Amino acid sequence: MSTLDTLTTVRVGRDAISLADVVAVARHDARIEITPDALAAMAESRAVIDALAADPEPHYGVSTGFGALATTFIDRDRRAQLQLSLVRSHAAGSGPEVEREVVRALALLRLSTLLTGRTGARPVVAETYAAILNAGITPIVHEYGSLGCSGDLAPLSHVALAVIGEGPVRDAAGTPMNARHALAAADITPLQLEEKEGLALINGTDGMLGQLALALADLEVLVSTADVTAAMSVEALLGSDSPFAADLQALRPHPGIAAAAENMRRVLAGSLIVASHQTPECTRVQDAYSLRCAPQVSGAVRDTLTHARTVAERELAAAVDNPVVTIDGRVESNGSFHGAPVAYALDFLAIAVADLASMSERRIDRMLDPARSHGLPPFLAHEVGVDSGLMIAQYTAAGVVSEMKRLAAPATVDSIPSSAMQEDHVSMGWHAARKLRTAVDGLSRVLGIELMTASRALALRAPLEPSPATGAAAATLATGAVPGPDRFLSPDIDEAVDAVRTGTVLRAVEDRIGTLHHA
Repeated sequence: MSTLDTLTTVRVGRDAISLADVVAVARHDARIEITPDALAAMAESRAVIDALAADPEPHYGVSTGFGALATTFIDRDRRAQLQLSLVRSHAAGSGPEVEREVVRALALLRLSTLLTGRTGARPVVAETYAAILNAGITPIVHEYGSLGCSGDLAPLSHVALAVIGEGPVRDAAGTPMNARHALAAADITPLQLEEKEGLALINGTDGMLGQLALALADLEVLVSTADVTAAMSVEALLGSDSPFAADLQALRPHPGIAAAAENMRRVLAGSLIVASHQTPECTRVQDAYSLRCAPQVSGAVRDTLTHARTVAERELAAAVDNPVVTIDGRVESNGSFHGAPVAYALDFLAIAVADLASMSERRIDRMLDPARSHGLPPFLAHEVGVDSGLMIAQYTAAGVVSEMKRLAAPATVDSIPSSAMQEDHVSMGWHAARKLRTAVDGLSRVLGIELMTASRALALRAPLEPSPATGAAAATLATGAVPGPDRFLSPDIDEAVDAVRTGTVLRAVEDRIGTLHHA
C-alpha cells in the first residue's frame, strides 16, 4: 500500500495508490518514489513482450496496427515508427486547456498502471513518467478528444507526446514551451518507444478517474459544509432542530442521513435563537422541506459519495490496458478500458450535487422573502426600498443551480461509434468528469451565498445569540455577514465562496465543537 509522509512523498508500486495520494501529487505536488518491486515486475512482463515481438505470428498491440487496423501485420523494423505514429496521431485534442491538477492526476494514474507490471512496458517508461511529474512539467491537454473508450485516448496521448519530447508543455513555473526544451532543462531523456509501449501509455480511464478522485476530495469538505450552512439557515429562519433527533433518524437507517442529522444537531446546540421560539406560544407545526429535510438530501449525497469512493478505490487497484500481460504470462485482449464503471459514478455525483445546491438555493430565497422569513427585512435590506440587500445574490445562486441541473443530465447515456465501428459503444466518461468539475464549482458558489445570507440574517436576529458553531462560521466573513447599506456585492460573494471552498468555514466550526462527520 502507498505511504504518504506529510504530503511530500508518495510511494507508487504494484499495490493500489490511495485517493489521498492522487490528490497529494496532483494538487500539492508531492514527489513520487517508485518501489523496486514494481520495476522488477515491469521487467518481467517486458520479457513476455520481447518474446512475442520476435514471433512471426501477429500479436495485437505488439506487431499489428490498432483499432480497426488490428489485423494489419507490421514488420519489426517499422514498429518503433508504429508506436510513434500512434502517439502523434492520437494527440488530437482540441479546445481549452485542461487544468494542471487534472493532467497531473491522469499522468500519475497511468504511471500507477504501468507499475502493476501488466502492461508490458519497460521500467524506463515508468521512471520517465515519475521524473516528469517530479520536475513539475505539465503536458498541455485539451478539453475535447476523449470518448471514455478506449480509455481517455487523446488526453493520455498528449501526455505521452511530451514524454517522447514532442508537443507543448508548461514547466514548473507555468511557462509554456516545447516538451524537448522542458525535458532538457530537467535533465530528462525523452523516451524512444518500443513495441507495445505507445499503446500502454494511452489506453486507460486515468483522466476520468483522476477527476473523480479530485471531486471526492472537494465534496468531502463541501457536503459537510452544507450541513453547517443548512443549520445556519434553520436558525436564521427560526426553524426547529427537533426533526434532526437521533431516534427519528434511526427509523430510516441510512448512514449518510444519520451523519448529516447529527452534524446539524451539534452545529445548532446552544443556540439562543432556536431556544427563543421553543415555547407554547409558537404556533408553527412544521418547517418547510428545505429546512426539515436537509439531512435527507445531504445524507443521500453522502451515501452517493460512499458508492463513488468504492468505485474509485476499485479502479485505483486496477490494471487498465489492452492487451494486458496476465500473471501467468499470456497477452490477452480485453475490455477493461471501457469507462462505464467510473463514468456512471461521475454522472451519479453530478445529480446529487445539483440537488444539494438546489435545496441550498431554496433556503437562500426563503431568508430573503418577508412572507416566509419570520420577521427578517425584505431581502435583508438596510433601508427597504432604497436598498436591494441580497436580492441579486439569490439570482446568482439560481443561475448557478439552473446550470447545475443541466449538467446533471447524464453523459453516459450517449454513445457515438468511432474507429470504423470497431469501437461501436463508448462511455463518454471524460465528459461526465468535465461536467462534474463544473458542478462541484457551482456547489461551492451556492453554499457560499447561503453562508453569506444566513450570516447576515443571524446578525439581524440580535440581540439573540446564535450557536457557538454558527457564530464561528459567520465570523469567517469579514464583510459579507455585516448588514448595512448596499455595497458592491461581488467581493462579498467571492469572500464567502472562498471560505467554503478552502474549508475555512468547516475548520472554524470544528475548532469550536470538535470534528464533524465528513462525507
